[in-house]
Amino acid sequence: MQSPESRFKELGLALPPAPKPLGVYTPSLQVGKLLYLSGHGTVKEDGSLIIGKVGEDLDIEQGKLAARQVGLAMLSTIKQAVGSLDKVKRVIKVLGMVNCLPTFERHPYVINGCSELFASVWGNEMGIGVRSAVGMGSLPDNIPVEIEALFELH
Repeated sequence: MQSPESRFKELGLALPPAPKPLGVYTPSLQVGKLLYLSGHGTVKEDGSLIIGKVGEDLDIEQGKLAARQVGLAMLSTIKQAVGSLDKVKRVIKVLGMVNCLPTFERHPYVINGCSELFASVWGNEMGIGVRSAVGMGSLPDNIPVEIEALFELH
C-alpha cells in the first residue's frame, strides 16, 4: 500500500509555502489526534494569490483549479505542523467557501478541486470526509476560494 507522501510525489505537484496568518489566529491546531486547519486561501508556489470572483473573473474550471491550489496550501501547512502527510490517518471534514456571483450555483463542483486532491493523496476511503460547499459574496483579498478542514492523525 502506498503512503500519502509517495502518492503526492507521483502526482508531480509542487507545494506552495505554508501560509502565514494575516490576523489573530493560528493556521493549524492539534488537539489530541485531531488537526484543525484554519481557512486557507489560494497561495501559489511564488507566494502570490489567485484573485477573482468565480462566474465573473474566473470560470468554473478556473475556480476548481483554485480550490485545488487551496488544497495544496493546506498540505503544506500539514507538513509544517506534523512533519509528513503520512501522519494523517483521514480527512474528517472540509468546509469550502466560493467567492462568486449570487447567481452561481455550482459550489460543490468548485470545491471538488480540493476534495479530489485529498482523495488522490489519502485514497477514497480515508481522503473523503464530510463536506460543505457554500457561496460567499466576498472573501479576503478577493480570493476565489477559502477552505478549512479537520483531519484525524495516527
